[in-house]
Amino acid sequence: MTMGRRRLVRVPASSANLGPGFDTLAAALAIHLELEVVETGQFAVASSLPVPLDRSNLVVRAFERLHPADRLEFRISSQIPLSGGLGSSAAAVVAGLMAADHMFELDADLFALAAELEGHPDNAAAALCGGFVICDGEHVHRFEVPMGLEAVLVIPFEAVGTERARAALPASVPLADAVFNVAHAAMLVRGLASGDWELLAAGLGDRLHQPYRAHLYPRSAQLLERAPELGALGATISGAGPTVMLWCYYEHTGALVDQLGRETLGWATVRRAAFESQGADVREM
Repeated sequence: MTMGRRRLVRVPASSANLGPGFDTLAAALAIHLELEVVETGQFAVASSLPVPLDRSNLVVRAFERLHPADRLEFRISSQIPLSGGLGSSAAAVVAGLMAADHMFELDADLFALAAELEGHPDNAAAALCGGFVICDGEHVHRFEVPMGLEAVLVIPFEAVGTERARAALPASVPLADAVFNVAHAAMLVRGLASGDWELLAAGLGDRLHQPYRAHLYPRSAQLLERAPELGALGATISGAGPTVMLWCYYEHTGALVDQLGRETLGWATVRRAAFESQGADVREM
């Protein structure tokens, strides 16, 4: 291996489920993790984030799924909150895998590996591909972000663990609720594909996961109901939560951010976020 090689990887955040599409729909968001891998002659991890600085680091673990990390330094920075349901772990896994694959010209199946390591193929698919994705665990179908659509994120200060959120879900659901979600997921995808805002807004309903988790983050759950009156098309819980993603037309985003800032004072931060059409990217330096 030639001394001094460097790779810079940039991976977007992601929001999974998108309301009715539990474990099947996700979107990439223009909030990024950046990883620089430099051959320095010794192993090291450098980051200002509260993450492990040894081989237990998720980026390094993903990298070493493909190649040993000896003689390499990993420099990690990220705008993605480490908790809240915005795909921080998926971004870390994708970054490590992509860096190893590119540096050592391995031509690995990055989606299969990311889905295996992350455990959430929807987040992994959105991080890799960008845009909106439909994912069944083995296949990914991507489509572009409609013009003018943006997201506003309400990120509570108090996190809710993914395991706790998963444990809140029932082992089975009523048939009527399953049918409701199938119909609404179809409306949402059609609305996104056609740029039909009314159909998109109508398709954001869910009965499979958000109602069962509402007691874990009641303030977030209340925002779901109030989103239209606040000026949004609607809202969904991002992944397992507690982050709320409000969907809006770009001309309304500024006023919505201001309103939400007042509504969430003291318990959450509000962040404007474009949907990201560009998936994970790696550059040789």
